[in-house]
Amino acid sequence: MTSTNATPAAPHPVDILRFSTCGSVDDGKSTLIGRLLYDSQSLMEDQVEALERSADLTGDGEINLANLTDGLRAEREQGITIDVAYRYFATPRREFIVADTPGHVQYTRNMITGASTANLAVVLVDARAGMSEQSRRHTCIAALLRIPHLVVAVNKMDLVGWGEERFDQIRDEFEQFLPRLEIKDVKFIPISALDGDNVVAPSARTPWYPGPTLLSHLETVHIASDWNLGGLRLPVQWVNRPNQPGDPRLHDFRGCSGQIAGGIVRRGQRVAVLPSGLSTRVREIRLGDIPLDEAFCPQSVTVVLEDDLDVSRGDMIIGLEDRPGVATDLRARVCWMRRQPLRSGARFLLKHTSLTTPAVVAGIEHRLDMATLEPAPAPPELGLNDLGEIRLHTARPIVFDAYATNRLMGSFILIEEGTNATVAAGMLLPPAEVVPLADAGYTI
Repeated sequence: MTSTNATPAAPHPVDILRFSTCGSVDDGKSTLIGRLLYDSQSLMEDQVEALERSADLTGDGEINLANLTDGLRAEREQGITIDVAYRYFATPRREFIVADTPGHVQYTRNMITGASTANLAVVLVDARAGMSEQSRRHTCIAALLRIPHLVVAVNKMDLVGWGEERFDQIRDEFEQFLPRLEIKDVKFIPISALDGDNVVAPSARTPWYPGPTLLSHLETVHIASDWNLGGLRLPVQWVNRPNQPGDPRLHDFRGCSGQIAGGIVRRGQRVAVLPSGLSTRVREIRLGDIPLDEAFCPQSVTVVLEDDLDVSRGDMIIGLEDRPGVATDLRARVCWMRRQPLRSGARFLLKHTSLTTPAVVAGIEHRLDMATLEPAPAPPELGLNDLGEIRLHTARPIVFDAYATNRLMGSFILIEEGTNATVAAGMLLPPAEVVPLADAGYTI
């Protein structure tokens, strides 16, 4: 006889692949996404009818698939992508969120925004031009953002006669460049986004290519291990106090709600709360109304602690192993997103996980050369779309991991106080020192 009181296993997150497309202007990014949506039958009937009725039909009556993502009037008039366009589609094997990012240098900030949460980046290369400066730049940005999977889609192969030799030349160019970027999973696929070859269905015009189509690779690339499985990190977003007298179960309920940013939390596990440093055990874990024995990144859960500790939004629940850094003096790489340059002494609000605190730019160390990821001489300021390394001083201690270790715990934004505008996206560098628990006033 099966017990009806058994605690259900923690449900796994929906298998969603987030990927971005990037490349030079006119390499076919928007057309590729349109082809993926169209050939995978992910469009509604009214979307297809709107495309067919649009005035953007080509001379031979073919649908302009780029219009599915190039929605802004300025983009359609110029024939380029300016903003980041997000699209959702699904196949029987996986769900997808795709970001079509701009190719122009002056929209680097948009590209970084679109790619910052991606599991995979698709870098399009025009088979006629080969590896361009922008191809190199976008590959460098993908490496800088620690995107774990890369696809180099050699597009417009139909315009070079589907030549295997040309495909091999482009692959060799990339493979000479890639070792410096520490991207371990790279796939090269010859395609024609316009005609659909090797996008969803295999092409008869590439008998020399034995690999998967682009969609097949997107459906099967392994992403389960992309989430950080190190020490527990649970930023507290909300202290959940239903306080409903009519329901005795909720009258004294007090839970800490948030999205797990790293590791696994288990019922009965000993944890510490930062910045107070006090320790306790996990009494309950809830996913909505469902009680769990354990939960893991990136699930959003409510944790009930055994002891009534002072916990508020912006605090961090951590495991006692694999401890993070805690500091008010930070080193970070940032992409500057405003026309007014960034200078030392500027003051902002820094938002990291669920914590927002005042911060001042203590210094600008150097600007990155995005063609090589090498530091250029230290400038007095960073201009629009520049990426550079800076020093920050925050009013409250930040509990963090290096971006290279944990993307959720190592990323932040800078906000202009008067306008609430996001002016920079940042990636934290490794902490100078991980504070031992005994030295930080912890009660273990």
